[in-house]
Amino acid sequence: MGAKFTQLTDEERIEIYALLKAKISKREIARRLKRDPKTIREEVARNAGLRGYRAKQAHAKALERRKKPRRSSKMAPPVVAFVEAKLREDLSPEQIAAVMPEEILTSVSHETIYQHILTDQKNGGDLWRHLRLIARKKRRKRYGKKDTRGRIPGRVDIEDRPAEVEQRNRIGHWEADLVSGKNHRGFLVTLVERTSRFVLVGHVPHKNAEAVTAEITRVLQPHAELVQTLTFDNGREFAGHETLAQTLQCQTYFAKPYHSWERGTNENTNGLLRQYFPKAMDLRDVPQSDLNFAMQRLNNRPRKVLGFLTPAKVFCQDTSPPGGGIRT
Repeated sequence: MGAKFTQLTDEERIEIYALLKAKISKREIARRLKRDPKTIREEVARNAGLRGYRAKQAHAKALERRKKPRRSSKMAPPVVAFVEAKLREDLSPEQIAAVMPEEILTSVSHETIYQHILTDQKNGGDLWRHLRLIARKKRRKRYGKKDTRGRIPGRVDIEDRPAEVEQRNRIGHWEADLVSGKNHRGFLVTLVERTSRFVLVGHVPHKNAEAVTAEITRVLQPHAELVQTLTFDNGREFAGHETLAQTLQCQTYFAKPYHSWERGTNENTNGLLRQYFPKAMDLRDVPQSDLNFAMQRLNNRPRKVLGFLTPAKVFCQDTSPPGGGIRT
């Protein structure tokens, strides 16, 4: 078991102050106090004043902060007001989560909304009466349950995808997804080729099918001869899959609802991209140069799964561009 966390004491803050005055590094201070270096860095950053870090002032700030009730940053008062108003208009949590970014420029998941309804019910509220499906039933998170969202026209299930896609024996089978910015402000369109792990990244300011379809077309068009299949999750932003199939001359498939592991290559790559586009980052105005930088880094990183070849090298074995670089 890990060490139990304890708050910094007044005596420790006095020692931090003295060591900082003596020009001792924060890492060395952490070692002497037997604390994590991150704890010391955050302590100094959060509790310093205009005259720098002072022990008495820092301790007072910390004590005052503990007195303040903690409120979920996701369910701030304007968000609660919006959610409850829409619930009383009989919109479902999924519908509320979908329209929220456009109407109030922020977002929470539909699961967060369900949890708010459950808390309201426990406190004697009546928000639950506006739900069509759960009524008095206890709300639990869904893991692999039947999807009750609006179906995507022409959707072809992943079960009908050719077996060769699973085998990863040839270039041409892609997975697609969106990466969200802070409070759903801007989105990255991510496309990963399953065999090579080669990644292409686009950008859309809003999460709608028309914009996403156009961006996927733009990003994949230079590689159209190496696009045999595209596999999506069940987001409505991929409702333009039939247009993509016609434009790129490929087949499109959809993973089962709540089965993210069926697009595991894409999910893993999205995690790698977070190094360059963290969750706290607003993605509405991302320059192409930043996208190119992230793609360059990921596509030229040796991967153990590829025998320590780079995705670019494996992918370019089929494309053979001049100089062995990334096709753009």
